[in-house]
Amino acid sequence: MTSRTPIDRQNAWQALREHAEAMREVHLKDLFNESQSRHGDFSRQAAGLALDLSKQRWSIETLDKLLELARTADVPGAINRLLAGERVNRSEDRPALHTALRLPSDAHLEVEGEDVVPAVHKTLDHMESMVEKFLAGQWRGATGKAITDVVNLGVGGSDLGPLMVTHALADYQPRDVHPVEVHFASTMDGSQLADYLDRLSPETTLFVLSSKSFTTIDTLSNARTARDWLLGHLGRNDNDEALVMRQHFIGVSASPEKMREWGISDANQLEFWEWVGGRYSLWGAIGLPIALTIGMDNFRALLGGAHAMDRHFASAELADNLPVLLALAGIWNVNFLDIRAHSILPYDGRLEFFASYLEQLEMESNGKSVTNDGEKVHYSTCPVLWGQLGPNAQHAFYQLLHQGTQAVECDFIAPMRRYDWVEDEATRNHLKSQHRLTLANCFAQSRLLMLGDDAIDDDGPRPSHKRYQGNQPSTTVLLEQLTPATLGALVALYEHKVFVQATIWDINPFDQWGVELGKKIATQTEQILASHEGVESLDASSRGLIEAVWNAEGSA
Repeated sequence: MTSRTPIDRQNAWQALREHAEAMREVHLKDLFNESQSRHGDFSRQAAGLALDLSKQRWSIETLDKLLELARTADVPGAINRLLAGERVNRSEDRPALHTALRLPSDAHLEVEGEDVVPAVHKTLDHMESMVEKFLAGQWRGATGKAITDVVNLGVGGSDLGPLMVTHALADYQPRDVHPVEVHFASTMDGSQLADYLDRLSPETTLFVLSSKSFTTIDTLSNARTARDWLLGHLGRNDNDEALVMRQHFIGVSASPEKMREWGISDANQLEFWEWVGGRYSLWGAIGLPIALTIGMDNFRALLGGAHAMDRHFASAELADNLPVLLALAGIWNVNFLDIRAHSILPYDGRLEFFASYLEQLEMESNGKSVTNDGEKVHYSTCPVLWGQLGPNAQHAFYQLLHQGTQAVECDFIAPMRRYDWVEDEATRNHLKSQHRLTLANCFAQSRLLMLGDDAIDDDGPRPSHKRYQGNQPSTTVLLEQLTPATLGALVALYEHKVFVQATIWDINPFDQWGVELGKKIATQTEQILASHEGVESLDASSRGLIEAVWNAEGSA
């Protein structure tokens, strides 16, 4: 692949830079006053989602220029290359085929001479057989008791995605099945795991080791503790040990050999592939905790919703393409309005972990400072992204959003309907009223961020500390309902948004070399802490911190 002229030297970028100067002082309230059709002009729908971009600080002319930038960066060609399985992960020289994990079984995708779909569905079928066994009460521990608790040991993409989805779709747990509680332990310090080991029974607990490489120190340290805990209670001899390993552990990895070395039986191994990035992996075997929580039918509906967004991404014109439009709004804010903070604000308690999931998806993917050709970029890439549930955030950091000195782009996310399933009429009406209150807050907050003081009737002079400037850009994403399908579409929307932005910035969203070096240095540091050797080679600060720990341990 040939190198390209840096995007910030292209005519389309220069035209946007000049246009931004004219738009910089334009207030959102004036943009709405100028056009009665603004909401319709900047709203699109697909895959059960409605995207409202009318509160972004842009005009039709802005969008036209951004679409030209996307064409200049060959976004249409990049979409085709991604979905066709070309080697878009250039630093690791491999495809990024998370979209293949949600292809239907009758699809065909040949990648470098091999149709990948059969292997994907073989793993899904293997996972389904496991899930059915658990939910039928037929997966039994070493003492013959049915497994009631499954602890997922993973970190990053092996934790955040499954954790987010299982929480978001807890309403979809199948009824009339053997109950299985799913738990998550990711912290390397063992604090989460220690809590589970204190209150769960070893006879009825199974651990899922989720690690793409099966070398992640966080996960393996928890796994060794879990193994010793089980063997200490259940493994009286070698035969017992083999039985415990077979009945109480499942492995999910791209490295069958390492799973086997660790003691995971072949029958308990679920495969995924090097062409799936960890933070994009919830759609396959890493999603086992999701399937255990909501059942395989709902898991397949999750895949179906994501695939619907994939089809839209592949076929919609740029001007009507939800991921492209969402990405272009971010490009406009970061690169031309100098807005480098982005807050994710779901107005639904079930999406409690969605912001944390997006923190990894966006910042690990696009937190890059060199191009695909290894040249240093001379423009901003990924903004700092954070968030939490909108109703709680109103009482935490909305003060900064409304009256702080820093502009922040906000994404408001909410389902339009909820609680239809509640049988008791009085309870249903009360809960629906609470949902309306939540939506009212969602819409009111984005309106106030947009209009400032103009959002309220003038009640006379007010001191400056009670004034609201407004003009804070935001996007609103509405789901028809929060279902497996619409959640799948929502996650895929953000995945593809990240890819479009990376394409324009000419960076690789599928590697994470900044993470790798930290792991290497941590391993070296741990050896120094344990051996008391080599501390003199470190800088003064690190040396002082380590010596403080030794003193605290009484071992200096």
